[in-house]
Amino acid sequence: MDVGRLDLLRELAERGSVTAVAEATGRTPSAVSQQLKVLEREAGMPLTARSGRGLVLTSAGQALARSAAEVAIAVEHAAALWDEFRNHPSGEVTLLTFPTIGATLLPAVLTDLAQVAGLVVHCTDLDPELAEFPDLTADFDIVLAHTMPGELPWGGRGLRAVPLLTEPLDVGVPADHRLANRAYVTPADLVEETWLGVPPGFPFERILHAIEQEGGKRVHVAQRFSDMRIVEAFIEAGFGIALVPRLTSGTMTSGVVLKPVRGVASARQIVALLRPDVAERLAVRTVLDVLVARAARLAEAHAEV
Repeated sequence: MDVGRLDLLRELAERGSVTAVAEATGRTPSAVSQQLKVLEREAGMPLTARSGRGLVLTSAGQALARSAAEVAIAVEHAAALWDEFRNHPSGEVTLLTFPTIGATLLPAVLTDLAQVAGLVVHCTDLDPELAEFPDLTADFDIVLAHTMPGELPWGGRGLRAVPLLTEPLDVGVPADHRLANRAYVTPADLVEETWLGVPPGFPFERILHAIEQEGGKRVHVAQRFSDMRIVEAFIEAGFGIALVPRLTSGTMTSGVVLKPVRGVASARQIVALLRPDVAERLAVRTVLDVLVARAARLAEAHAEV
């Protein structure tokens, strides 16, 4: 069987439609359908079936799609062995970050990687909902993702998750706030405050619900923002308090004071997500190694402070 056609079947399993596969691979939908039909003839059995106006994989198609992932891993592993033999992690790596970790970590990462000849990293940013992070690995080599401890929205997807940071989420208050001189705050301290929240479905929402439960009262959320720079500006201006990442926020030089929370679990896990075949590439592993090292240095620097 042709490796390229196997990969199209794998893409169909992950993306869900011929149109999406065509867009991702730079083909027309008819060309994708034709290649899938050729693959069916090679397999000797139906791999797809009509469902409304689209296609779904048969049980045989699903099994072969899983095999296609294993083939892709083997191909990338062989290429990586050759790159290691040449000691040459060259090529392009695409990386998607969410804003706070991107601003804090990536400049230093790219500075380190500039020393690797022939390695080019293309970065872009997005702040999706938790469930969207796994899907983005189809379009980017490395996806920097975050989630609450105990939640694994990418579980069962066959993705590799490389831990980078466990980051505490503190409560940000204005420097002249009544809680600014406290060593820590509790849910009872917070439920009467005006809050700046995040859009529904974003990770921090779960912690705010836990504060409500422990504090015995529903909190008032006056504004909702996904951009932490806006949140910090509104805190400093006195429009409310909010959950703020301790290691990746911009509050070190602002009029915002961070207070640890006791009584609820308030932290997030930051990981690098990638497909297992992509993880075999020497260029990708080189970028991952620097990400892990720089994340460790970030955590150590804050621990010393």
